[in-house]
Order: sequence, then structure tokens, then C-alpha cells
Amino acid sequence: MQFNFNKLIPHLLVLVGFVILSLAYFSPVLKGKKIFQSDIMHYIGMSKQQNDFNANTGDETYWTNSAFGGMPTYQLGAKYPHNYIKKLDLTLRFLPRPADYLFLYFVGFYILLLVLKVDYRLSILGALAFGFSTYLIIILGVGHNSKAHAIAYMPLVLSGIILTFKRKYIQGFLLTAVALALEIVANHFQMTYYLLLLVIVLGIAYLIDAYKKKLLHHYFKSVGILVLAVILAVGLNATNILATQEYVKESMRGKSELTINPDNSQKEESSGLSKEYITEYSYGLLETFNLYIPRFLGGGSYEDVGKDSDFYEFNLRQGATPLQAKEMVKQTPTYWGNQPIVEAPAYVGAVILFLFVLALFLVKGRLKWWLVGGTILSLFLSYGKNFGILTDFFIDYVPLYNKFRAVSSIQVILELCIPVLGVFGLFRLLNDFEREEDKHKALKYTFGITAGLALIFLFFKTSLFDFVGANDGYYLQNYGQQFIDALRADRQMLFTQDTLRTLVLVLLSAGLVFAYLKKKLSETWVIVAFGILILFDLVGVDKRYVNNDNFVSSLQVNKPYQANAADLEILKDTTHFRVYDIVSGNQPAKASYFHNSINGYSAAKLRRYDELYDFHIEKSNMEVLNMLNTKYLIAQDEEGNIFPYTNEEANGNAWFVEYFKEVNSADEEIIALDSLDSKRVAVININQFRNSNKTAFIVDSTASIKVLEYKPNYIKYESNNNHDGFAVFSEVYYPKDWKSYIDGQEVPHIRVDYVLRGMEVPKGKHIIEFKFDPQVVKTGSKISLASSFIFLLLLLGGLFIELKNEIQKGA
Repeated sequence: MQFNFNKLIPHLLVLVGFVILSLAYFSPVLKGKKIFQSDIMHYIGMSKQQNDFNANTGDETYWTNSAFGGMPTYQLGAKYPHNYIKKLDLTLRFLPRPADYLFLYFVGFYILLLVLKVDYRLSILGALAFGFSTYLIIILGVGHNSKAHAIAYMPLVLSGIILTFKRKYIQGFLLTAVALALEIVANHFQMTYYLLLLVIVLGIAYLIDAYKKKLLHHYFKSVGILVLAVILAVGLNATNILATQEYVKESMRGKSELTINPDNSQKEESSGLSKEYITEYSYGLLETFNLYIPRFLGGGSYEDVGKDSDFYEFNLRQGATPLQAKEMVKQTPTYWGNQPIVEAPAYVGAVILFLFVLALFLVKGRLKWWLVGGTILSLFLSYGKNFGILTDFFIDYVPLYNKFRAVSSIQVILELCIPVLGVFGLFRLLNDFEREEDKHKALKYTFGITAGLALIFLFFKTSLFDFVGANDGYYLQNYGQQFIDALRADRQMLFTQDTLRTLVLVLLSAGLVFAYLKKKLSETWVIVAFGILILFDLVGVDKRYVNNDNFVSSLQVNKPYQANAADLEILKDTTHFRVYDIVSGNQPAKASYFHNSINGYSAAKLRRYDELYDFHIEKSNMEVLNMLNTKYLIAQDEEGNIFPYTNEEANGNAWFVEYFKEVNSADEEIIALDSLDSKRVAVININQFRNSNKTAFIVDSTASIKVLEYKPNYIKYESNNNHDGFAVFSEVYYPKDWKSYIDGQEVPHIRVDYVLRGMEVPKGKHIIEFKFDPQVVKTGSKISLASSFIFLLLLLGGLFIELKNEIQKGA
């Protein structure tokens, strides 16, 4: 037992080192500061109502009224009963954010390389190369936490799969089950889907290898074990998966019933997102070289080019003071690619790419081919509309691919594959797997490719590239030719600086390998030197984009919104209504932080509401705003003052209508809202909802419906009417789990006016209730509890078997 513990000591020290490094990079967290993340600011605004509800009642609400008129909270951080895998995840993320994600990057990748039988010292190098990959740091800077979360567990999932194929069936099964469960709990299904694509590539490589070696029995046995692990992982996350699956059909990622666009043009038929939306962020072919030279295309959309720049001189010539010019150059539009906006280049690293190319000559077999295959697939799919043949095929024929946008983000796969193969190449170099002459030849070819490429760019940059960006026409028209000339000169300057930087790093890397092959450096010093180079290379670029300046006081992060005069005035109104903030700009979730809003920020809005927004709300159709009970609009006067406009025509929380306008399709339904008198008429799609034979109702001046109690997941009304009537409620219709009651008896309600709830109400005085108590959460929680119990039994059984085997070996 003492021996086994001693074997663990180096790994424990490595973990401590990863903790120190994670905290060192994000050192302001040690002073209680937090990183300001724009996406998290939006999330805080969107989720405030449900968090306040939980704090005040101790209960979880799975519906919020604070955004987009109302929507489920399944994708807004909802907490589910018996979600024990989430508790494990929180335990692993014990460091302050975002150091916790960086730590997970390191640990997961370190374990993957250990599973591949790489020396722990080289595994540290791989972990550093992966963890500090620029894209992985950038997403922490902007607040893509769930994406970072899912990426961090990818190497751990691969570790379990590879262990299983290595005949470590028990260890592989348990690790795959728990790692995949953690991957799913991160709740970024796009990243998990991309991981699945990589696993398919891995599976094909292993299948071909098994066929050649006549090991198909072992292969399919391993696949069977992994399938069981997947089932268990899904079971541990049953509630989240079931709720998401239910919701996605109703979200903007589900199939639309409309055949027209807001401008009446024909709508592209799709069961998911439109091709234009999916490929909006398509990686440019030239941007491939950003992986190798960070500011090949100018870096991020806006860079600080400093006082020694042409742009600084241009601003001085335009009459700016030195201080003003210094501030202006901090936001120089240096990016000259074609994506709408880029926070930073997806830089993998010159040093690790040098090792990757070296590995192409030294590494053979299935490991090489699934990593190269994953890299190529990832790169080609990231091109999106710039590689339309492949992208269109995946959108049209590969299941679920059309549910995700921003195709460039699939490069997370190559950002995982390249460091694995690069480190494995160094591992092969430092051991006696290859002949010395083959190592020298590999170095020669690698140096020729990597250094040669950098030299070509340096000497022929002006003939190869024009340094003209997609927005330069706008800049030329508004700021003149001198502006463009200064801009192009600075883009060329950044290009030259970073190409020289890459060339120097390649020379140093090649020099280390050459010195080792000539017996001038020991293996240990080579590893240490490469560690220093990788840190210098990647951290140096990362710090350009995510550094101490990104941190602010914790109060500013926890309470990112300040109520303006309009908000304060509206908050005095204690009735129940909605707010439309038309001046929020880059803070779309601000209104949701303070009010029940028809605004919001989400990539998974309800599809029908999203369509209503595009067709009517965005065009300020007042009748649609009225039916949503939009009592206040936050607007701006001619002097720029923000004020609350009171909409006296808002319909209120509920009302009786006089008759139906019957339509036969979703197109007719949404068009009917163009000129609808929503206080008197309700639009009903008779092909989807059948009501009684009555189409007209008597509504006298005494008919009323008033709210008695209003919570996110429960609303209570009192109705009073001398006649049988039909009531419309200014609440968003959701086909699942909203139950309606009259005097305690469950009754049906239907969808009217494209997004609202409607119900027949008998004459007299009645209590009407709406309750949201999702069955999907109850069902999923039971499955999660059962799966947790099964996993615990399997874990104990697996540990017992492994211990028994160790004892037998010792005997």
C-alpha cells in the first residue's frame, strides 16, 4: 500500500501545481474580484426572478415571467431534485470562477495523456497547451461558461472510452459513465454533440484497426460496455435531458410552422435553424493560419495598436490630443476577415503546432489517424458557408447538426486533437520507438514546413495579401482614404510582428529537438524548455485578451444592472404588467432584471414568441403589445433622456372577447395580428384547436377578470360574467404542463392570438387557476435517483473487483 501511495505523489503534486497555475493566471480572484463576463451579465438578468423566487420560498420555479413574455427556465440554470452528478461537478469546481474551469481543462487533459501511457511530465506539457489554448481562455473572458464547462470534460470522456478499448473494462465503464454524466451536466449540448462527432471518428479508427488485427470481438464488446455507460450517464442527467428534449421542440431550434418571412417572402424550410443563422460565424479559409500566427488576420475585431502605430499618427493629424489618440487606438478595427465579430484569434500555438507536424512523421497507427481525422473534420466544418458542399451536407442529412449555430466553434475539437498528437510526437521523439535517422528526417521536414511557411508569409506578404477588411468600404466612405491607409499599415505591422514571433518560436523549438538529437540536452531539460516555451507562447497571447483588466468588484458582477429613472418609476406600480425596453441596446436582459419584460437574451427562445417578435413586436405593433399587457415602454426623448411611456391601451391580465377570427394555418394566424382588435377578437387556428360551436359571445360592461395571486408558476384569477364567455389571458401559451382549473376542477385551455392562452368560462363568479408543475421534472428526477443508486452499486462493485485483483497479483 505504501508503494501505491508513493506512485500517487507525483500526480498529487501536479494537481497542486494546476491549482496554483489556475489561480496565478486569474490572480484577482484571490482579492475577491470577479471577471466581468457579458454573457453572464445577461444570464443574471434573465434568471433573477427564478433565483429570487427560490430565495424567498425555498422552492424552484420552472417558469419565469420576466423574459420574452414568459418561458420555461430549463435553459436558465434550473435546479432539479436528485441531481447528484451536479453535486459532484460542483465539488470538482472548488476554485473561484473562472479559475475552476482552467483547472478542469488541465486535469482532464492530463488524465487523457496518462491513459495514453504518456509520461506524466509530458502530460503536464499537454495540459498546459490545451488549457491555455487562446479560444478556451477567450470564452472564459466573455462568459461562455457552459461551453467552457463542457469542453473541460471532453478529455475525461475520451479517457474512459480509450481505457475500455484498452481492455480496462471496469475502469473504462465507470470513468466513461461519470465523465459523460459530467459532460452532460455542463448543459452545452452543442459541445457535447461535437464531442460525439470526434468519438465517431475515434470509433471508426479503432474499428479499422480491430478488423486488421482480427480483434472485432473485443471491439464490439467494448462498444457494448460503452453503450451501457452512456445509458447510465444519460440516466444520471435524466431530468435535464428530458426537459430539454421537450422544450427544444417548442424553441426556435424546433421546426417552424410558418412558410413565410416577416417581409412575406418564402421561408426556407428547415427542421432546425436556418442555414444563414447556422453559418453566420463561418471561419474564413485564410483564418486557418490564425491557429499558427495569432494576428494573421489582425487578431480580434478591435485591437490596441499602441503609440507607435500609423493609426495613432492619423488621429493626431486629425486634431486629436496625444491622450485622445492613445485612447482611440485601443479600439482600432484591425480584423480583416469576414466574420461579423471576433473577440480574439483561435490561436493553438506555434510551439504545439510545430510538435503536431513533427508527430505526423513520428506517430503511426490508430491514434494518429483519429486525431488527424478529428482535426481535419473540425477545421473543414468550421469553414461553414466557405465550404458549402460539406456544410450543406451536414445541415441537410446529419441528425441534429442543424440545431446549432456558430459553426466556427467546432474548432474546439482540433484544439483538443492537436495538443494530444503534438505531445505524443514529443513522447515518441524522446523514447526509442524510432530510429535516429527517422527522427532527424522528421525534424528536417517539420522545420522546413513550419519555418518555410512563416518565411513565405514574411517575404511575400504584400503580394499575397491586401489587408482589406469586409467593413473597409464603410470606413472609406465615412472617414476617408487616409484612415484606410493607416489601418492597412497597422494590420500589416501586426501581421509582421506575429509572423516573426512564430518564426522565432519555431526556431527555438527546432533547436531544442536538434540539441536533444545531438545529445547536447537531456530529456528532462527538453521537457522543461518546451514547458517554458508553451507557457510563453500561449500565455503571452492570452493576456492580450483576458487579463487583470477584465476583473471588477464582486458587487458589480453580482448586481450588474442599475435601475434608471424609468425603472424606478415603473417599480412603483404594484400591479401585474409587462415592460418593453426599446433603449436597452447592449443590455437586452436589463428589463428582465427589474420587470416582467417582453425583451430578453437567449439562444433558445420559444419559437412562436420569437416569430411574433420578428413579425410584430420589432415593428411596434401596438395591438400586439396591448395583448401582451405591455403597460410601459422604456423610451428615449429627443434630448436623450430615458423615460417610461405609459401605454393606457394595454389589455390587462385577462379579458373577455366577443368573437373568434378563425384561421386555418400558422401563416394566417400571425398575419391576422396585423390589424386585430385584440380586446374584442381572438384569433384561433381551427386546424389545431377545436372549441365549442360558439363563435360569438355577449360581453357586457359588468364582465371582468381580475388577478388575485400572481407567481411565476401559479396565477389565480376571479371572473365575473353574466353570460358564458371566452377569456383571453395575457400569458404565453406553452403546450406542456400548464394546467388550468375553474373552481378547482381541471379544464382545458387553448392557444389563441398565436402565443396567448384562452379558455371558455361559464357564466357566474368563478376562481380560475393556472399551475405549472412539470411532469417531465418528476419523471426525470425518479430516473436520476434510480440511476444514481445503480451507479453507486456498480462503483462499489468495481472497486471491490479491482482491489481483489490487486491482492491476487500481490499474492
